[in-house]
Order: sequence, then C-alpha cells, then structure tokens
Amino acid sequence: MTENNNTNGRKILILATLSGGYRCADGAGQSHLEYSSNAYILPVRTAAIFPPQFYLNAFRQGFDGIIIMYSGADCPYKGAPERTAEIVNKTYNLMKESGLDTRRLRLVAICTVCVRPFLNEIQNMNALIREIGPVTRGDSPSHGESAQAMIQERGASHAIG
Repeated sequence: MTENNNTNGRKILILATLSGGYRCADGAGQSHLEYSSNAYILPVRTAAIFPPQFYLNAFRQGFDGIIIMYSGADCPYKGAPERTAEIVNKTYNLMKESGLDTRRLRLVAICTVCVRPFLNEIQNMNALIREIGPVTRGDSPSHGESAQAMIQERGASHAIG
C-alpha cells in the first residue's frame, strides 16, 4: 500500500469476500504491489449480509466510495450473489432518493487471482471521487447500526478514524 496525496482524506470501503476480493488483496500484498492507502478492506464471507442501510450509514460516516468485491457465480454460498445484487439495487434506489451519486457504490466480480482488476477498481474509484468530490454529509443522525462500529467489530484491515 502506498500513500496517495491525491486522496485528500477521502476513504474507500472495500467489502472483500473471502472467496474473491480478499484473496486479491492478499495477493497484492504478497506481491508487494501498491494501492492507495485510503482503501479500507473489510474481509467478509458474503456481502449478502449487509442491508442497504449499512451502505448509506457508511457514506454518512465518512466513506466516499464503496466497492463490493465478490466472487460472483463462484460464491460458495447458495443464493448469495443474487441476494447481494438485490441489496445493491435497493441501495441504488435509496442513494438516488438521498441525492447520492450511485457510481459511489460498485459491485464487481473479482476472481481469486485477479490482482490487477482489484488494483484497477481502487484506482478507478479514486478517480471518480476526485471527479465528483466527497460525499456531502448531513447533520442528521443515522438510524440503525453504525457502519464504523460494524467495520471495527468485524476487523477491517487497518484503522478507521
């Protein structure tokens, strides 16, 4: 990982499934490949466990982009890819209602050896955030479980704050 001075404190949350994106993150690290230090990787079994409100809370609490890196049809959990897609579609609708650009949330299928696409997704999200700017955060408190608390509880790969 490398420090990227162009991130200006903007953060990207990556939900990386153990059967897909997380193996790519591990492969990038083992190969000593660099990616932006504003990427916070949360290893998960499946993104299907996160409700739409989780994503909205993550945006409210400091993340400017979210990438869900999963193994797609190769997911070992029956119905999880379809359920994840349903959740993301519901989240897109809620994002539109909230005035959030839906490009801030990406669902991408990443195989276990797709290290370059993993790195490209982070680079592309940073470029998008530079283009459209940070999330404008309202003063209203969020409902439901705090995204920050969920991330800390599940052990993101580096500190949030």
